[in-house]
Amino acid sequence: MSIIQVSNLQKTFKVKTKSAGLKGSIKSMFSPEYKEIEAVKGISFNVEKGEILAFIGPNGAGKSTTIKMLTGILHPTSGDLSVLGLNPSKDRKELSYRIGTVFGQKSQLWFHLPPIDSFNLLGRIYELDDDYLKKRISYLTEMFEIGDLLETPVRKLSLGQRIRCEIAASIIHNPEIIFLDEPTIGLDVVVKHKIRELIMRLNKEEKTTIFLTSHDAGDIEQVCKRVIIINHGEVVLDEPVKSLKYNYLNQKIIDLKYKEPVEINIPNIKVLKHKGYAAKVEVDSSICDIDSVIAELMRLGKVADITISEPPMEDIISYIYQQKAKVGDIVEENN
Repeated sequence: MSIIQVSNLQKTFKVKTKSAGLKGSIKSMFSPEYKEIEAVKGISFNVEKGEILAFIGPNGAGKSTTIKMLTGILHPTSGDLSVLGLNPSKDRKELSYRIGTVFGQKSQLWFHLPPIDSFNLLGRIYELDDDYLKKRISYLTEMFEIGDLLETPVRKLSLGQRIRCEIAASIIHNPEIIFLDEPTIGLDVVVKHKIRELIMRLNKEEKTTIFLTSHDAGDIEQVCKRVIIINHGEVVLDEPVKSLKYNYLNQKIIDLKYKEPVEINIPNIKVLKHKGYAAKVEVDSSICDIDSVIAELMRLGKVADITISEPPMEDIISYIYQQKAKVGDIVEENN
């Protein structure tokens, strides 16, 4: 059952233009000129109940604008939009009781107060029964392992601790959908893993639909089942993460530091950087077995340090967009 339905959704902003020169500046003060910017260009998609969806794209692609329309913050210029059977623009208050949000740096925790005070206040805002609120806080405290953080002012929490409390606060009212904007940004590897586990547990235990944006390929690969990529206000890809992994996430970057200078000449490995003791290579895991490549690299000399990572999500999105554009050009030529 689709609980988010988007059809030909479009959003255009009017932006004031600046005139050159003194006369132009004076004229623009009294007779300003505007230009239209199309932030979202007629996109369509559905989200099923209980789904974990990655909604990704580069900065300025239209992600935030789309999410703001889904949550009722912005009104669409045209198109049809339904979230949980409601029109976000007309039914924003009713919708707010049924969704949760964690948006970037916009905290819903009071900075100088401990999280427990914010939880209690949010419980009153959402008109939760006292007994239910008490049980809910107890359940979330155990799930997010924040018992030792409840009485500590938010300003004294680490980023990872605060994010855990932020997500707990956003689901205090047991929403059916939660919108998560970059929940792991700035976190170390261990804390990222913990947040990802919590998101998957939330989806499994409470059947919460997760609408996730992230620039971290690990979030998408490990948490989500489906991905929608948006660029320049248009959907350029909508498919299962398995397909994305097979077709686009097969490039791995290996950074090495040797204890002595080495020569790297291994088939099917692209050397991105090699200077003295340090090297960075790119491997296509659909062609080469990563374990075998690492074994070959370690045979070249004693390794002091090694890390494996994916290319930046921006690079992956850019590559996908270029491939889609090439396909579109070929179709146009054939027609």
